Amino acid sequence: MRHDDNPRVIAPNTIAAHGVQLYYRDWGGGRPVLFVSGWSMCSDSWGYQMMALARHGLRAIAFDRRGHGRSSDPGGGYDLDTLAGDIAAVLEALDLKDVVLVGHSMGCNEIVRYLARHGSARVGRVAFLGPMTPGITLGPDNPQGVDPALLEQFRATQLLHDFPRWIEDNVEPFVPGAGPRMRDWLAQMALQCSLQALHDCHVVVQASNLGAELQAIDVPVLLVAGALDVSAPLDLTARRTAALVPACHLVVLEDAAHGMFLTHVERVNGELLEFVRAAD
Repeated sequence: MRHDDNPRVIAPNTIAAHGVQLYYRDWGGGRPVLFVSGWSMCSDSWGYQMMALARHGLRAIAFDRRGHGRSSDPGGGYDLDTLAGDIAAVLEALDLKDVVLVGHSMGCNEIVRYLARHGSARVGRVAFLGPMTPGITLGPDNPQGVDPALLEQFRATQLLHDFPRWIEDNVEPFVPGAGPRMRDWLAQMALQCSLQALHDCHVVVQASNLGAELQAIDVPVLLVAGALDVSAPLDLTARRTAALVPACHLVVLEDAAHGMFLTHVERVNGELLEFVRAAD
């Protein structure tokens, strides 16, 4: 796919780029902060962060990844380069400068690849929440990683067999202690995604090995991780990522899991606000 086809806003909340239409929401004014969602999530999931930042004089923007939420389901383009190109398209279409990029889970992988391919000319700072970086798969350089066979088994026997059941069984570790309506809301977001997008993006996370790209990041990075995260275990992801990024501040929430931005809203919002304001 081409990445130079003049990304543009074609309708309210809609950007056209690379043959897809990307839904976005844009609240407030001031320094821009762009949110990139995790696997199976969409811009809806960032509401608590967007409201807080907009109320503190910032411009909060989030978009739905292709195949997620209200964006197009193009039948392809779920490789990391193309997904990073979609971030570039949003930044270009909205002409965002000195932006703070905030990613969760897989969204962190996309931000890392964006910086590697497109540079940091438009980016002032980056925040990672529960990252899946540098890589989660077992290998010679990652002896504590996840066996690829287990990831392939998830796709074959759960994602492509009974995804609603898997969500029901796994939402509690994502947001421990959350009420039934929160769990239903998260399930609704996941179930509206393209199954192909979920499958192919999961393969992308499995294949990611971003150590060299993390070392090349040339802007300040905030990394917020949960000590109880079973999706992105602390020692496998956040600690290794923090050790690779040249200018990284790691914050560990001892009682938080992967969905800390939903269960620990005040703490996460406070860290984000302090980090964004430190650049002023």
